[in-house]
Amino acid sequence: MRKAEYIWIDGTKPTPQLRSKTKILYDEGQPPVWGFDGSSTNQASGESSDCVLNPVFTCKDPIREGNHLLVLCEVLNTDMSPHQTNTRRGCVKACEDHLDKEPLFGMEQEYTFYKDGRPLGFPEGGMPAPQGPYYCSVGATKAFGRTIVERHLEACLRAGLRVSGINAEVMPGQWEFQIGPVDGIKVADQIWVARWLLERIAEDYDVDVSYAAKPVKGDWNGAGCHTNFSTKEMRDNPEEGYSYILAAAGSLGENAKHHIENYGADIEERLTGDHETCAHDKFRYGVSDRGASVRIPWQVADEGKGYLEDRRPNANCDPYVVARLIIQTICGEKRGF
Repeated sequence: MRKAEYIWIDGTKPTPQLRSKTKILYDEGQPPVWGFDGSSTNQASGESSDCVLNPVFTCKDPIREGNHLLVLCEVLNTDMSPHQTNTRRGCVKACEDHLDKEPLFGMEQEYTFYKDGRPLGFPEGGMPAPQGPYYCSVGATKAFGRTIVERHLEACLRAGLRVSGINAEVMPGQWEFQIGPVDGIKVADQIWVARWLLERIAEDYDVDVSYAAKPVKGDWNGAGCHTNFSTKEMRDNPEEGYSYILAAAGSLGENAKHHIENYGADIEERLTGDHETCAHDKFRYGVSDRGASVRIPWQVADEGKGYLEDRRPNANCDPYVVARLIIQTICGEKRGF
């Protein structure tokens, strides 16, 4: 007997939420398709409410442990066609269309812990000291929520996710984990599972997880999901790799408006031109420039090969959409825009 936690992405707008429920498996086969009430998740009407959960990514359940599973699912209609909220299928197609480019991603997921209606570290009825000492901090007056962060990291590792690091971010109560380098489908699948694990673990502390683009108005950093990307030509060719990177940055600039429109809700509140951002209505790239839309790390410029970092996606972005758009834009596939 195994417990399988079926996880899926709902139809809430403008930012989808995660849902999950448990199925008991009495055999050792693969988790089967299952169903749910789409009228309760903003994915169907009451008179035709059935939707289908199709397993697409399975890993160990690090919370229940033992032989129990986490089962990430895509949502289908009852005729087995992709539901209109299913953004994974488009990402799969983009990845398959450009397998020859061997695209790799690393996503840096920022988030903010909330308790009693305010970020952790924010005093009741006031503001903490200005940002500055909190990034990559240590100490009880600067780092807030570390117990949850460490539990989450261990859970991701036990689940077999390709987590590559964690750090405290610029605002109190704000943290980041990174997934990658892996391909576009894996990075998006694993970001969603890691988000679910984070929210589930935070439950135990009566703490909420916010992916809001600008969790606190004023002189505070927003929350992003900076996305690192490379193709085989960009990372493996020391003579021409840098020219491919510059061409990729140029292509992102040519399609900047479309990307901004699909990189998460309230992106204008975060991409103001301040707080380590380029304004949402402008585009520029530069070496080691954290105020650019796209940053080229100094090591990449020095070695003449590597990757670029798209700093525009919000913390509340859909990673399937981000990965699809970057592949389509940089690898030359415009269908699906």
